[in-house]
Amino acid sequence: MSETPTFALWHKLAGKPGGKQLFSAAMCVRVPYFRTVLPSVRELRPGHCEVTAPKWWGVYNHIKTFHAIAACNLAEIAMGMLAEATVPATHRWLPKGMTVQYVAKAETGLRAVAALPELPEFGDEGFELPVPVTISDTSGKPVVTGTITIWVTPKKR
Repeated sequence: MSETPTFALWHKLAGKPGGKQLFSAAMCVRVPYFRTVLPSVRELRPGHCEVTAPKWWGVYNHIKTFHAIAACNLAEIAMGMLAEATVPATHRWLPKGMTVQYVAKAETGLRAVAALPELPEFGDEGFELPVPVTISDTSGKPVVTGTITIWVTPKKR
């Protein structure tokens, strides 16, 4: 399977001192809105991504907890990086929809984990790929759960 440029950059940087931070900064340059949650990609492999974000005043809501939509931004980062590590360079992906449940107050920094139960086959037909995401607080308690559906198709030749 051919790697996307994003996943190739992860392989190049992740094992080096400061490499994960540099990768996360590069990701935010490419997708500027992501930087609003100060994300840090911690793990990335086909079918799995883990991203953390600190609780800071830029993500506060009116009760000084992690804003629900900021948490959704973190979920989209985890899904997007998972897609970059999973979908081969011969295909493309686009977000199609997101469903979320806010299950508890997010009073700390957060960790989003996007994980596929199994890797899909990438053929000649487009298909929907639901990506489950769980966002937990620093004690491991889930605060947001959801599914982001992406549409995967072969790139036009």
